[in-house]
Amino acid sequence: MKNRSSALEESGRESTQEDTFRQGVKDCVPTLLGYWSIGFAAGVVEKTAGMSLAEIALLSLLLYAGSGQFIAAGMIAAGQSVLAIVATIFFVNLRHLLMSAALAPYFSKFTWWQNVTIGSQLTDETFGVAVNRGAVRKRLSYKWMLGLNLTAYLNWFAANMAGGFLGERISDPEQFGLTFALAAMFIGLLVLQLAARRQLRLDLIVAVTAAATVVGGSYVLNPNLNVLAAILVAATAGLVIEKWK
Repeated sequence: MKNRSSALEESGRESTQEDTFRQGVKDCVPTLLGYWSIGFAAGVVEKTAGMSLAEIALLSLLLYAGSGQFIAAGMIAAGQSVLAIVATIFFVNLRHLLMSAALAPYFSKFTWWQNVTIGSQLTDETFGVAVNRGAVRKRLSYKWMLGLNLTAYLNWFAANMAGGFLGERISDPEQFGLTFALAAMFIGLLVLQLAARRQLRLDLIVAVTAAATVVGGSYVLNPNLNVLAAILVAATAGLVIEKWK
């Protein structure tokens, strides 16, 4: 009886240690190469578009979205209106509604301001890490999520500023392979998630459904709406198949 009690206490201590802010920081480290490569490139593009370092800092802190920042820099350089820039970024980043909805069940018992804090700092990368952890542990803690998000946020800001400072001196960033870092990171997260779920058949069906939707949608939808459509169709198909079983 004592051995069982000791084992439960030890398991509880390990679980508590893995839910800490510090553990969230550690779990964010593998994604930082992606943040630095894309963030650095964003800083370069923003500087080239004529933005000052102060404007780059505000954009990275307030918008905090790689695709959105690239779009903003390009549209600013092209002289587009503020309304056009805001509307375009809004539609491009609609995927965050889906990501937030996927993580919402883990935070249903948290306070509203804790949910706002988590949601406002959610990115593609932190979502991937959180989903992978949630699939394994079946829960996520606020402290762990805060450590994950804050580490990503600060590194993204630092990368943008480094791009603004030094980017003009690098003639060809692609020769260092930085442009592939983000794709490589997502491939790694995907493999880890598939291994944790152990539902290869269902995952293959969802992947094929998403690919078919992208191909079919490319004839009638613009690229951003096409991606959203593929996500919705594939996720719905996966949910229906999983519930049907």
